[in-house]
Formats: sequence, C-alpha cells, structure tokens
Amino acid sequence: MQPSADVSVRTAWTADAAAIAAVQVDAWRESYVSLLPAEVLAELDAGPIANRWAVSLDKPGDARNRVLVGLERATVRGFAVTGPSGDPDADPVADGEIAELVVEPARRGSGHGSRLLQACADTLRADGFRRATMWLTSSDDRARAFLAAAGWAPDGAHRELDLRGDAQILVKQVRLHTDLGADQTAAIA
Repeated sequence: MQPSADVSVRTAWTADAAAIAAVQVDAWRESYVSLLPAEVLAELDAGPIANRWAVSLDKPGDARNRVLVGLERATVRGFAVTGPSGDPDADPVADGEIAELVVEPARRGSGHGSRLLQACADTLRADGFRRATMWLTSSDDRARAFLAAAGWAPDGAHRELDLRGDAQILVKQVRLHTDLGADQTAAIA
C-alpha cells in the first residue's frame, strides 16, 4: 500500500518563523523579479525576516491576526496572514483581509494555495468577518485567475506602493474581495 501525501494547514507557531521566512524570500525572489532591482532581491536575508516573524507570531498586534502555514508532512510549504482589514474604507467589524498568501514556488499547483485560501476564509468567518479583501500586484494574472476561480472579484479599489519611499520603485495593486457567507472552496489543485 502506497502512503498518501500528508498535507494540512494549521496555525503557525513561533518555531515556524525561519521556515516562513525561507518560503517568503524564495517566493519574493521569483514573484518580484520584474518589479524589484536584482540587488534588492539578492540582499533579501531570511535571518532578520525570521526574527520579525518570531516577534509577530509571539505577540500579534490584534487577537484576530492569524498566521497559517500549509504543510507537506512537517515541512512548511506556504503561509497566509489574516486579520482585520487595514483599509481606510473598511468596516472594522465586517471586513477582514488576507494580507499575504504565499506558496513556495516549487510547490505551486500542488494544492497548498487552495488549502490555505480555504483555511483563511474559515478563519476570517470564525473571527466574525463577513467580507474578505486581498491586495494583488496589478500584473499578477496567475494570482488573479486563482482567486477568481475561488469566487473573488475586483472591487474597484487600487493603490500604488512606494517600496523605498523615493518614488523609484512603485508597485501598482488592485483589491479583490469575496463574501464570506458563501462557501469559498477553490476547485484549483
């Protein structure tokens, strides 16, 4: 009998900080290659990023801030961050957000993103939110298609992030949303 894959999603622990940082650095290096200068991507260091994750996981700023990890056996393959929406037009009671949903580049397409997305919707619902939002880089057609297949749609909001504060690296983003009252099971593997 062949063993089946052991995949799951759980709440992150402080001990997951280094693994989360490693996934984040790998994903950023791939996802932002056309947006950020090569030297910025090369300078990404998982060590300090892991330290920030450890602090964040140990003492979240809000009781509804959650970090979830997608696991393959005991290895972190992706992570997601949920919490109250920080947008100025958000309803603080009804609107939650997925601040990040990241899957290790080599593991994309293996279901980790779908499991994390569903766990985010379940977590936001359990925290009493009725609507969820997520910001995407406007040129990220892969992520937009993934979310559209799961019932997310643009809500007309957009923004531009100045990554260094000097107007040299600007990232355009669009906001997508979904109603948390509906089942958000993604049919994407």
